[in-house]
Amino acid sequence: MKNLRLNYDALISISRSLSKSKDPDEIIRMTVESLKKALDIKGCSLFLINQQSNELEVAASTGLSEEYLNKGPISALHSIADSLEDGPIAVYDVRDDPRIQYPEEATKEGIASILSVPIMIGDKAIGAIRAYTAEKWEFTLDDVNFVQALAQIAGILIEMTRLYQGQSDHIEALTTMCESPAL
Repeated sequence: MKNLRLNYDALISISRSLSKSKDPDEIIRMTVESLKKALDIKGCSLFLINQQSNELEVAASTGLSEEYLNKGPISALHSIADSLEDGPIAVYDVRDDPRIQYPEEATKEGIASILSVPIMIGDKAIGAIRAYTAEKWEFTLDDVNFVQALAQIAGILIEMTRLYQGQSDHIEALTTMCESPAL
């Protein structure tokens, strides 16, 4: 992983690319790919909270195997849960941290350290971004701030694009209703 000294150029470039899309799925995919590349890490995942099951569901991931991604349900209450309420959590050694829900699977995947950062809309967590490293890593304040800034930008854009899509669907439905002949 690169040791970042507040890589503003990367943040500006990533946010510029993200802001061009009106598709929430594309924003999510671009976020994980950009973060993996910018930090030069093993992998990155973006999870969204399923409000009914209270589980974190993978919305997009890069650098991780399908086997690892499908290892089992990820509880928002047990899997590095503090990060959803208290902010970023850095796990130095996945094998020796009780907050990791699947330590054996993480080790088998070649993951040594994880940084988990909540995606917030106002005061509500809607998901998390997790950065995975192949070697044990002491995440710097710059690393944490970079991921946190990207999580905030992604969260805002995801919410905005969802609202935009909903509004577009509404307009289309109203237009169809206005164009159809009265019975």
